[in-house]
Amino acid sequence: MKNLRSLFSSRLPRRRFLQNLLGGVGAATALPYLQGCSEGSKGRVVIVGGGFGGATCAAFLARAGVHVTLVEQSRKFVTCPFSNSVIGGFMELSDITHGYDGLRKRGVWVVNYAATGVDTGSRQVVLSGGLRLPYDRLVLSPGIAMKWNAVEGYDRAASQTMPHAWKAGEQTLLLRNQLEAMEDGGVVVISAPAAPYRCPPAPYERACLMAHYLKRHKPRSKIIILDAKDSFTKQALFTQGWEKLYPGMIDWVPASQGGAVTRVDPATRTFYCEAGAFKADTANMIPPQRAGEIARIAGVANDDKEWCLVDPKTFESTAVPGIHVLGDACYAGAMPKSGFAANSQGKACAAALISLFAEREVADPLFLNTCYSLLAPEYGISINAAYLADDQGIVSLLGSGGTSPLDAPSSVRRDEAKYAEGWYASMTGEMFGYPRL
Repeated sequence: MKNLRSLFSSRLPRRRFLQNLLGGVGAATALPYLQGCSEGSKGRVVIVGGGFGGATCAAFLARAGVHVTLVEQSRKFVTCPFSNSVIGGFMELSDITHGYDGLRKRGVWVVNYAATGVDTGSRQVVLSGGLRLPYDRLVLSPGIAMKWNAVEGYDRAASQTMPHAWKAGEQTLLLRNQLEAMEDGGVVVISAPAAPYRCPPAPYERACLMAHYLKRHKPRSKIIILDAKDSFTKQALFTQGWEKLYPGMIDWVPASQGGAVTRVDPATRTFYCEAGAFKADTANMIPPQRAGEIARIAGVANDDKEWCLVDPKTFESTAVPGIHVLGDACYAGAMPKSGFAANSQGKACAAALISLFAEREVADPLFLNTCYSLLAPEYGISINAAYLADDQGIVSLLGSGGTSPLDAPSSVRRDEAKYAEGWYASMTGEMFGYPRL
Protein backbone atom coordinates (compact mmCIF):
# COMPACT_ATOMS: atom_id res chain seq x y z
CA MET A 1 0.00 0.00 0.00
CA LYS A 2 1.16 3.53 -0.74
CA ASN A 3 0.71 6.50 1.54
CA LEU A 4 0.18 10.07 0.35
CA ARG A 5 3.80 11.09 0.78
CA SER A 6 5.22 8.18 -1.25
CA LEU A 7 2.91 8.88 -4.16
CA PHE A 8 4.95 11.94 -5.08
CA SER A 9 7.79 9.65 -6.10
CA SER A 10 5.54 7.81 -8.59
CA ARG A 11 5.21 8.66 -12.27
CA LEU A 12 1.82 10.31 -11.80
CA PRO A 13 2.32 14.05 -12.27
CA ARG A 14 1.84 15.98 -9.04
CA ARG A 15 -0.91 18.24 -10.38
CA ARG A 16 -2.89 15.37 -11.92
CA PHE A 17 -2.62 13.32 -8.73
CA LEU A 18 -3.96 16.17 -6.62
CA GLN A 19 -6.77 16.84 -9.04
CA ASN A 20 -7.77 13.16 -9.06
CA LEU A 21 -7.54 12.82 -5.31
CA LEU A 22 -9.50 15.94 -4.43
CA GLY A 23 -12.11 15.76 -7.16
CA GLY A 24 -10.78 18.58 -9.32
CA VAL A 25 -9.42 20.94 -6.65
CA GLY A 26 -6.24 22.58 -7.93
CA ALA A 27 -2.79 21.53 -6.72
CA ALA A 28 -2.01 24.83 -5.03
CA THR A 29 -5.25 24.65 -3.07
CA ALA A 30 -4.64 21.03 -2.10
CA LEU A 31 -1.12 21.57 -0.73
CA PRO A 32 -2.22 22.55 2.83
CA TYR A 33 -4.12 19.26 3.11
CA LEU A 34 -1.01 17.22 2.34
CA GLN A 35 1.13 19.34 4.63
CA GLY A 36 -1.36 18.82 7.43
CA CYS A 37 -1.23 15.06 6.93
CA SER A 38 2.55 14.86 6.74
CA GLU A 39 3.09 17.08 9.77
CA GLY A 40 0.88 14.83 11.91
CA SER A 41 -1.47 17.63 12.91
CA LYS A 42 -4.06 16.75 15.55
CA GLY A 43 -7.76 17.05 15.01
CA ARG A 44 -7.85 15.45 11.57
CA VAL A 45 -11.27 13.97 10.82
CA VAL A 46 -11.98 11.73 7.85
CA ILE A 47 -15.64 11.17 7.02
CA VAL A 48 -16.70 8.33 4.72
CA GLY A 49 -20.08 8.92 3.12
CA GLY A 50 -21.42 12.22 1.79
CA GLY A 51 -25.13 11.92 2.58
CA PHE A 52 -27.32 13.49 5.25
CA GLY A 53 -25.12 12.41 8.15
CA GLY A 54 -21.66 12.73 6.63
CA ALA A 55 -22.13 15.97 4.70
CA THR A 56 -23.77 17.65 7.70
CA CYS A 57 -21.00 16.56 10.04
CA ALA A 58 -18.37 17.77 7.57
CA ALA A 59 -20.02 21.16 7.13
CA PHE A 60 -20.24 21.81 10.87
CA LEU A 61 -16.71 20.61 11.60
CA ALA A 62 -15.30 22.83 8.85
CA ARG A 63 -17.26 25.78 10.23
CA ALA A 64 -15.48 25.21 13.56
CA GLY A 65 -12.06 25.12 11.88
CA VAL A 66 -11.50 21.38 12.18
CA HIS A 67 -9.39 19.73 9.48
CA VAL A 68 -11.97 17.52 7.75
CA THR A 69 -11.81 15.30 4.66
CA LEU A 70 -14.95 13.84 3.11
CA VAL A 71 -14.52 10.59 1.18
CA GLU A 72 -17.37 10.01 -1.27
CA GLN A 73 -17.03 7.89 -4.37
CA SER A 74 -19.82 9.68 -6.24
CA ARG A 75 -19.27 13.21 -7.45
CA LYS A 76 -22.95 13.98 -6.94
CA PHE A 77 -25.41 12.87 -4.29
CA VAL A 78 -28.96 11.89 -5.17
CA THR A 79 -31.28 12.11 -2.18
CA CYS A 80 -33.76 9.42 -1.22
CA PRO A 81 -36.08 12.13 0.16
CA PHE A 82 -38.29 13.25 -2.74
CA SER A 83 -37.14 10.33 -4.92
CA ASN A 84 -40.71 9.02 -4.73
CA SER A 85 -41.78 12.27 -6.37
CA VAL A 86 -39.49 11.39 -9.28
CA ILE A 87 -41.11 7.97 -9.54
CA GLY A 88 -44.51 9.66 -9.41
CA GLY A 89 -43.58 11.80 -12.38
CA PHE A 90 -43.79 15.33 -11.01
CA MET A 91 -40.08 15.84 -10.25
CA GLU A 92 -36.92 15.00 -12.19
CA LEU A 93 -33.79 13.28 -10.93
CA SER A 94 -31.87 16.52 -11.46
CA ASP A 95 -34.15 18.18 -8.87
CA ILE A 96 -32.77 15.92 -6.12
CA THR A 97 -29.13 15.79 -7.27
CA HIS A 98 -26.50 17.79 -5.40
CA GLY A 99 -22.80 18.43 -5.93
CA TYR A 100 -20.06 18.97 -3.37
CA ASP A 101 -18.64 22.31 -4.52
CA GLY A 102 -20.49 24.10 -1.72
CA LEU A 103 -18.72 21.95 0.86
CA ARG A 104 -15.37 22.55 -0.82
CA LYS A 105 -15.95 26.29 -0.57
CA ARG A 106 -16.54 25.84 3.15
CA GLY A 107 -13.12 24.27 3.57
CA VAL A 108 -13.98 20.57 3.37
CA TRP A 109 -11.55 18.44 1.38
CA VAL A 110 -13.75 16.24 -0.82
CA VAL A 111 -12.09 13.08 -2.12
CA ASN A 112 -14.00 11.27 -4.88
CA TYR A 113 -12.53 7.83 -4.30
CA ALA A 114 -14.05 4.67 -2.85
CA ALA A 115 -13.10 3.74 0.72
CA THR A 116 -12.08 0.09 0.55
CA GLY A 117 -10.59 -0.50 3.98
CA VAL A 118 -9.76 0.89 7.41
CA ASP A 119 -6.43 0.27 9.12
CA THR A 120 -7.47 0.83 12.73
CA GLY A 121 -3.95 0.22 14.06
CA SER A 122 -2.35 3.07 12.13
CA ARG A 123 -5.63 5.02 11.90
CA GLN A 124 -5.74 5.25 8.14
CA VAL A 125 -8.55 4.94 5.61
CA VAL A 126 -7.58 2.91 2.57
CA LEU A 127 -8.90 4.23 -0.74
CA SER A 128 -9.26 2.48 -4.08
CA GLY A 129 -5.86 2.15 -5.73
CA GLY A 130 -4.10 1.80 -2.37
CA LEU A 131 -4.15 5.47 -1.36
CA ARG A 132 -4.25 6.08 2.39
CA LEU A 133 -5.70 8.94 4.43
CA PRO A 134 -4.57 9.32 8.06
CA TYR A 135 -7.11 10.34 10.68
CA ASP A 136 -7.35 11.14 14.36
CA ARG A 137 -11.08 10.42 14.33
CA LEU A 138 -13.00 8.58 11.63
CA VAL A 139 -16.71 9.10 10.94
CA LEU A 140 -18.55 6.48 8.92
CA SER A 141 -21.87 7.45 7.37
CA PRO A 142 -22.18 4.83 4.61
CA GLY A 143 -25.94 4.42 4.58
CA ILE A 144 -27.36 0.99 3.83
CA ALA A 145 -26.44 -2.13 1.92
CA MET A 146 -29.01 -4.55 0.52
CA LYS A 147 -29.14 -8.03 2.01
CA TRP A 148 -29.07 -9.89 -1.28
CA ASN A 149 -30.72 -13.33 -1.22
CA ALA A 150 -32.37 -12.67 2.14
CA VAL A 151 -35.51 -13.16 0.06
CA GLU A 152 -35.05 -16.20 -2.16
CA GLY A 153 -34.37 -15.23 -5.76
CA TYR A 154 -33.60 -11.58 -5.05
CA ASP A 155 -29.97 -10.86 -5.82
CA ARG A 156 -28.21 -7.89 -7.35
CA ALA A 157 -29.08 -9.02 -10.89
CA ALA A 158 -32.76 -9.32 -9.96
CA SER A 159 -32.81 -5.63 -9.00
CA GLN A 160 -32.58 -4.78 -12.70
CA THR A 161 -36.03 -6.26 -13.38
CA MET A 162 -37.51 -5.81 -9.89
CA PRO A 163 -35.94 -2.51 -8.78
CA HIS A 164 -35.67 -1.73 -5.08
CA ALA A 165 -35.12 2.00 -5.72
CA TRP A 166 -33.98 2.28 -2.10
CA LYS A 167 -30.81 4.04 -3.19
CA ALA A 168 -31.78 6.98 -5.35
CA GLY A 169 -30.40 7.30 -8.87
CA GLU A 170 -30.40 4.63 -11.56
CA GLN A 171 -32.80 2.43 -9.57
CA THR A 172 -35.24 5.33 -9.24
CA LEU A 173 -35.39 5.72 -13.00
CA LEU A 174 -35.72 1.97 -13.58
CA LEU A 175 -38.83 1.88 -11.43
CA ARG A 176 -40.30 5.01 -13.00
CA ASN A 177 -39.70 3.61 -16.48
CA GLN A 178 -41.55 0.40 -15.56
CA LEU A 179 -44.48 2.43 -14.30
CA GLU A 180 -44.59 4.57 -17.42
CA ALA A 181 -44.36 1.52 -19.73
CA MET A 182 -47.14 -0.35 -17.96
CA GLU A 183 -50.47 -0.57 -19.75
CA ASP A 184 -53.65 0.79 -18.20
CA GLY A 185 -55.13 -1.91 -16.00
CA GLY A 186 -51.72 -3.22 -14.97
CA VAL A 187 -50.66 -4.25 -11.48
CA VAL A 188 -47.97 -2.62 -9.34
CA VAL A 189 -46.60 -4.75 -6.49
CA ILE A 190 -44.54 -3.24 -3.68
CA SER A 191 -42.86 -5.52 -1.15
CA ALA A 192 -42.16 -3.73 2.15
CA PRO A 193 -39.55 -5.30 4.50
CA ALA A 194 -39.60 -5.88 8.22
CA ALA A 195 -38.03 -3.20 10.43
CA PRO A 196 -35.44 -1.82 10.75
CA TYR A 197 -34.90 -0.32 7.34
CA ARG A 198 -34.25 3.09 5.76
CA CYS A 199 -37.17 5.56 6.03
CA PRO A 200 -40.04 3.57 7.58
CA PRO A 201 -42.94 5.43 5.86
CA ALA A 202 -41.37 5.55 2.40
CA PRO A 203 -42.98 2.38 0.92
CA TYR A 204 -46.43 3.79 1.67
CA GLU A 205 -45.58 7.24 0.33
CA ARG A 206 -44.30 5.52 -2.80
CA ALA A 207 -47.62 3.70 -3.22
CA CYS A 208 -49.42 7.05 -2.98
CA LEU A 209 -47.29 8.85 -5.52
CA MET A 210 -47.44 5.93 -7.93
CA ALA A 211 -51.23 6.01 -7.49
CA HIS A 212 -51.18 9.75 -8.21
CA TYR A 213 -49.50 9.02 -11.54
CA LEU A 214 -51.81 6.11 -12.36
CA LYS A 215 -54.96 8.03 -11.47
CA ARG A 216 -54.09 10.61 -14.13
CA HIS A 217 -52.69 8.31 -16.83
CA LYS A 218 -53.78 4.69 -16.20
CA PRO A 219 -56.81 4.82 -13.89
CA ARG A 220 -57.80 1.15 -14.23
CA SER A 221 -54.51 0.03 -12.65
CA LYS A 222 -53.99 -1.44 -9.19
CA ILE A 223 -51.31 -1.23 -6.47
CA ILE A 224 -50.73 -4.08 -4.00
CA ILE A 225 -48.45 -3.65 -0.96
CA LEU A 226 -47.16 -6.97 0.38
CA ASP A 227 -45.88 -6.24 3.88
CA ALA A 228 -43.63 -8.14 6.30
CA LYS A 229 -45.21 -6.08 9.15
CA ASP A 230 -48.65 -5.75 10.69
CA SER A 231 -48.47 -1.99 11.17
CA PHE A 232 -46.49 0.99 9.91
CA THR A 233 -45.77 4.58 10.85
CA LYS A 234 -48.51 7.16 10.14
CA GLN A 235 -50.77 4.26 9.20
CA ALA A 236 -54.08 5.96 10.03
CA LEU A 237 -53.08 9.05 8.03
CA PHE A 238 -52.01 6.98 5.04
CA THR A 239 -55.11 4.81 4.96
CA GLN A 240 -57.34 7.86 5.27
CA GLY A 241 -55.46 9.44 2.35
CA TRP A 242 -55.79 6.28 0.25
CA GLU A 243 -59.55 6.29 0.74
CA LYS A 244 -59.85 9.97 -0.03
CA LEU A 245 -57.44 10.31 -2.95
CA TYR A 246 -57.26 6.83 -4.50
CA PRO A 247 -60.38 4.85 -3.52
CA GLY A 248 -60.10 1.19 -4.46
CA MET A 249 -56.65 1.56 -6.05
CA ILE A 250 -54.31 0.55 -3.18
CA ASP A 251 -54.53 -2.79 -1.32
CA TRP A 252 -52.37 -3.51 1.72
CA VAL A 253 -51.66 -7.13 2.73
CA PRO A 254 -50.06 -7.29 6.22
CA ALA A 255 -47.89 -10.11 7.54
CA SER A 256 -50.76 -11.58 9.57
CA GLN A 257 -52.65 -12.07 6.30
CA GLY A 258 -49.70 -13.69 4.55
CA GLY A 259 -48.11 -10.57 3.08
CA ALA A 260 -44.46 -11.29 3.95
CA VAL A 261 -42.66 -12.11 0.69
CA THR A 262 -40.44 -15.19 0.90
CA ARG A 263 -39.49 -15.73 -2.75
CA VAL A 264 -39.46 -13.87 -6.05
CA ASP A 265 -39.11 -14.85 -9.68
CA PRO A 266 -37.38 -11.96 -11.49
CA ALA A 267 -38.01 -13.48 -14.94
CA THR A 268 -41.77 -13.18 -14.50
CA ARG A 269 -41.79 -10.39 -11.87
CA THR A 270 -43.70 -12.64 -9.51
CA PHE A 271 -43.81 -12.31 -5.70
CA TYR A 272 -44.56 -15.36 -3.56
CA CYS A 273 -45.94 -15.27 -0.02
CA GLU A 274 -48.51 -17.12 2.09
CA ALA A 275 -51.24 -14.95 0.59
CA GLY A 276 -50.42 -16.35 -2.85
CA ALA A 277 -48.44 -15.55 -5.99
CA PHE A 278 -48.62 -11.96 -7.25
CA LYS A 279 -47.45 -11.25 -10.78
CA ALA A 280 -46.50 -7.62 -11.30
CA ASP A 281 -46.33 -5.42 -14.36
CA THR A 282 -44.36 -2.95 -12.23
CA ALA A 283 -42.33 -4.72 -9.52
CA ASN A 284 -40.80 -2.88 -6.55
CA MET A 285 -38.95 -5.32 -4.30
CA ILE A 286 -37.57 -3.57 -1.20
CA PRO A 287 -35.27 -6.13 0.48
CA PRO A 288 -34.01 -6.30 4.08
CA GLN A 289 -31.03 -4.05 4.72
CA ARG A 290 -27.90 -3.66 6.84
CA ALA A 291 -25.19 -1.09 7.39
CA GLY A 292 -23.08 -0.07 4.39
CA GLU A 293 -20.18 -2.35 3.48
CA ILE A 294 -17.38 -0.17 4.89
CA ALA A 295 -18.94 -0.56 8.36
CA ARG A 296 -18.51 -4.33 8.15
CA ILE A 297 -14.96 -3.94 6.80
CA ALA A 298 -14.06 -1.59 9.65
CA GLY A 299 -15.41 -4.02 12.22
CA VAL A 300 -18.07 -1.70 13.65
CA ALA A 301 -21.15 -3.62 12.47
CA ASN A 302 -21.57 -5.38 15.82
CA ASP A 303 -25.38 -5.57 16.17
CA ASP A 304 -25.79 -9.11 14.77
CA LYS A 305 -23.23 -7.92 12.18
CA GLU A 306 -25.91 -5.80 10.53
CA TRP A 307 -26.02 -2.41 12.29
CA CYS A 308 -23.51 -0.45 14.36
CA LEU A 309 -23.89 0.06 18.10
CA VAL A 310 -22.67 3.49 19.23
CA ASP A 311 -22.24 5.66 22.28
CA PRO A 312 -25.45 7.78 22.30
CA LYS A 313 -23.60 11.00 23.17
CA THR A 314 -20.68 10.85 20.74
CA PHE A 315 -21.72 8.18 18.20
CA GLU A 316 -18.38 6.48 18.79
CA SER A 317 -18.50 2.79 17.97
CA THR A 318 -18.78 0.42 20.91
CA ALA A 319 -16.57 -2.02 18.98
CA VAL A 320 -13.68 0.10 17.66
CA PRO A 321 -12.36 3.22 19.46
CA GLY A 322 -11.88 6.34 17.37
CA ILE A 323 -14.57 5.44 14.81
CA HIS A 324 -17.97 7.14 14.91
CA VAL A 325 -21.01 5.93 12.95
CA LEU A 326 -23.93 8.07 11.80
CA GLY A 327 -27.23 7.81 10.01
CA ASP A 328 -28.87 4.68 8.63
CA ALA A 329 -25.85 2.50 9.43
CA CYS A 330 -26.02 2.95 13.21
CA TYR A 331 -28.46 1.75 15.81
CA ALA A 332 -29.72 4.96 17.40
CA GLY A 333 -32.30 3.69 19.86
CA ALA A 334 -35.69 5.30 19.39
CA MET A 335 -34.57 7.41 16.42
CA PRO A 336 -35.75 6.16 13.02
CA LYS A 337 -33.47 5.76 10.03
CA SER A 338 -34.29 9.01 8.23
CA GLY A 339 -32.57 11.93 6.54
CA PHE A 340 -33.56 14.37 9.26
CA ALA A 341 -32.33 11.97 11.97
CA ALA A 342 -28.98 11.57 10.20
CA ASN A 343 -28.66 15.34 9.90
CA SER A 344 -29.33 15.76 13.62
CA GLN A 345 -26.81 13.04 14.45
CA GLY A 346 -24.22 14.68 12.19
CA LYS A 347 -24.48 17.93 14.14
CA ALA A 348 -24.28 16.14 17.49
CA CYS A 349 -21.25 14.13 16.38
CA ALA A 350 -19.50 17.27 15.11
CA ALA A 351 -20.07 18.98 18.47
CA ALA A 352 -18.78 15.90 20.31
CA LEU A 353 -15.62 15.72 18.18
CA ILE A 354 -14.88 19.40 18.76
CA SER A 355 -15.18 18.83 22.51
CA LEU A 356 -13.04 15.68 22.39
CA PHE A 357 -10.25 17.46 20.49
CA ALA A 358 -10.38 20.31 23.02
CA GLU A 359 -10.38 17.79 25.90
CA ARG A 360 -13.67 19.18 27.16
CA GLU A 361 -16.63 17.25 28.51
CA VAL A 362 -19.10 16.31 25.80
CA ALA A 363 -22.45 17.98 26.35
CA ASP A 364 -25.63 15.93 26.40
CA PRO A 365 -27.11 16.15 22.90
CA LEU A 366 -30.74 16.78 21.96
CA PHE A 367 -31.91 15.24 18.70
CA LEU A 368 -34.80 16.14 16.44
CA ASN A 369 -36.63 14.33 13.68
CA THR A 370 -39.46 15.38 11.43
CA CYS A 371 -40.56 13.04 8.68
CA TYR A 372 -42.80 14.40 5.93
CA SER A 373 -44.65 12.17 3.49
CA LEU A 374 -46.43 13.26 0.34
CA LEU A 375 -49.61 11.47 -0.65
CA ALA A 376 -49.99 13.83 -3.62
CA PRO A 377 -48.09 16.95 -4.73
CA GLU A 378 -50.32 19.13 -2.53
CA TYR A 379 -51.17 16.62 0.20
CA GLY A 380 -48.60 16.21 2.99
CA ILE A 381 -48.52 14.51 6.38
CA SER A 382 -45.81 14.39 9.02
CA ILE A 383 -44.56 12.88 12.25
CA ASN A 384 -42.04 14.51 14.57
CA ALA A 385 -40.28 13.92 17.87
CA ALA A 386 -37.37 15.02 20.03
CA TYR A 387 -34.87 12.62 21.56
CA LEU A 388 -32.16 12.69 24.22
CA ALA A 389 -29.30 10.45 25.26
CA ASP A 390 -29.45 8.78 28.66
CA ASP A 391 -28.26 5.58 30.33
CA GLN A 392 -30.75 3.61 28.22
CA GLY A 393 -29.42 5.03 24.94
CA ILE A 394 -31.33 7.45 22.74
CA VAL A 395 -34.92 7.73 23.90
CA SER A 396 -37.91 9.86 22.97
CA LEU A 397 -38.27 13.03 25.03
CA LEU A 398 -41.39 12.61 27.11
CA GLY A 399 -44.27 14.64 25.73
CA SER A 400 -42.51 15.59 22.51
CA GLY A 401 -43.68 14.95 19.03
CA GLY A 402 -46.86 13.89 17.33
CA THR A 403 -48.40 13.38 13.93
CA SER A 404 -50.53 15.44 11.61
CA PRO A 405 -54.19 15.51 12.71
CA LEU A 406 -56.67 13.12 11.18
CA ASP A 407 -59.60 14.65 9.29
CA ALA A 408 -57.65 17.88 8.70
CA PRO A 409 -58.95 20.23 5.98
CA SER A 410 -57.22 20.27 2.60
CA SER A 411 -55.57 23.58 3.47
CA VAL A 412 -53.60 21.85 6.25
CA ARG A 413 -52.48 19.10 3.88
CA ARG A 414 -51.37 21.71 1.33
CA ASP A 415 -49.42 23.56 4.00
CA GLU A 416 -47.65 20.37 5.07
CA ALA A 417 -46.65 19.68 1.47
CA LYS A 418 -45.14 23.18 1.34
CA TYR A 419 -43.38 22.59 4.66
CA ALA A 420 -41.88 19.41 3.19
CA GLU A 421 -40.46 21.38 0.28
CA GLY A 422 -39.13 24.02 2.66
CA TRP A 423 -37.54 21.40 4.87
CA TYR A 424 -35.81 19.83 1.87
CA ALA A 425 -34.47 23.14 0.57
CA SER A 426 -33.22 24.15 4.00
CA MET A 427 -31.65 20.78 4.77
CA THR A 428 -29.82 20.35 1.46
CA GLY A 429 -28.69 23.98 1.51
CA GLU A 430 -27.25 23.43 5.00
CA MET A 431 -25.49 20.26 3.86
CA PHE A 432 -24.23 21.18 0.43
CA GLY A 433 -24.43 24.95 0.05
CA TYR A 434 -24.95 26.42 -3.39
CA PRO A 435 -24.80 26.10 -6.34
CA ARG A 436 -26.84 22.90 -6.01
CA LEU A 437 -25.29 21.10 -9.00
